[in-house]
Amino acid sequence: MNITELHQLSSKEKLQIIEALWGDLVGDENSLPDLSWHETELKATEDKSLAGEVDVLDWQQAKKELRSQFE
Repeated sequence: MNITELHQLSSKEKLQIIEALWGDLVGDENSLPDLSWHETELKATEDKSLAGEVDVLDWQQAKKELRSQFE
C-alpha cells in the first residue's frame, strides 16, 4: 500500500490499520527502540511547568501557531 492509497481510505479504515500496527508493535516489546529519552523529556517539561517556566496555550492557539510555522 502506498501513501496515495492510504489517503483514499476512510477514517475508520485508517484507525483499523493503526490499531493493527500498534498491536503488532506492542506484541514484541524487545523489538521497540529505546525511548528512555522521551521519558526524560516529559519529566523535564513537567518540572518546568511546575516551576512556572512554561507558557501554556490552549489547543486552538497552539495549532494556529504551529500551522503558521509551516505556511
